[in-house]
Amino acid sequence: MAATHVFYESASGYAVFEANATDEIGASAEAVKEAVGDLERFGKIVKLVGFKPFTSAANALENINAVSEGLMHDDVKTFLEQTFPKVKEGKKAKFKLGVTEAKLGSAILEATNIPCETSDRVGELVRGIRQHFHRFVKGLKDGDLEKAQLGLAHSYSRAKVKFNVNRADNMIIQVIALLDTLDKDINTFVMRVREWYGWHFPELVRVVNDNYIYSRICLLVKDKASLTMGDEEEHIAMLTKVTLDEAKSKEIIEAAKTSMGQDISEADLANIETFAARVIGLAEYRAKLYDYLVRKMAAVAPNLATLIGEVVGARLISHAGSLTNLAKYPASTVQILGAEKALFRAL
Repeated sequence: MAATHVFYESASGYAVFEANATDEIGASAEAVKEAVGDLERFGKIVKLVGFKPFTSAANALENINAVSEGLMHDDVKTFLEQTFPKVKEGKKAKFKLGVTEAKLGSAILEATNIPCETSDRVGELVRGIRQHFHRFVKGLKDGDLEKAQLGLAHSYSRAKVKFNVNRADNMIIQVIALLDTLDKDINTFVMRVREWYGWHFPELVRVVNDNYIYSRICLLVKDKASLTMGDEEEHIAMLTKVTLDEAKSKEIIEAAKTSMGQDISEADLANIETFAARVIGLAEYRAKLYDYLVRKMAAVAPNLATLIGEVVGARLISHAGSLTNLAKYPASTVQILGAEKALFRAL
């Protein structure tokens, strides 16, 4: 038996329409599709049986949230029980309700014993009802439905994007993504500083391997000729504050004395200093961001952080999409997280 009635959820309330399945126009999805544009023809297919308006904006939001999750609200149950005769256990109903969501149909059948159907014909009927809904409901003025839709859409969107206490892991996903970006950018920028300053002091690259320390020395030394003038002990003490190694500081000064690098103008040096300062700022921000990640992982996933470390744990959460998803994954899925490219390459 085809659906004899159609259940429709609008922004202003619930409605049940009687669908004429015996009429040639309403017998198939294609016929309904052709009749949707013409209200006179479509009015012969469906007839409004009952309408239950929402009592308030909060009530509308509560009901629509339930519908979107495939759940039956108490208002729906009350409305359907008032509209249809009670279906006794073991008896076959003389009617069938068309719904757009299969989950909602299952919930209605379980709670009220009202048989439900989801089909192309029902979809076309709902499309036509949506298009002409304001013509079927008396007392619904022009613009009222649009205002209700707009208000409900805003409320629904705000409720969905509002901070969810169960998604504190979202900050972890954002931080680990930013750390990866910063690592790539800092490495690229430091390579540029090394290449740029290397024209003036090429020997420094061999002496100092650490990118952060190299940038700080570049900013501290500026012109290499300054290391060959004045008190050498003072220069060593100044460099040791950065390198934390007196032997390396002496090596830098010796390299400056015999450097083969070309001289550099004040304007060129000023640009190198500005760029090096930016790189140092990024490196220091990256360190603060890592400390934040450690604290966040300790609060959100302390066991995971202890087991495999904060960074690897954060990467797993990021790949899974959320901590809840990661917890639900089987061991075989966790094993290949982040290694999809290598896996498919091997296959």
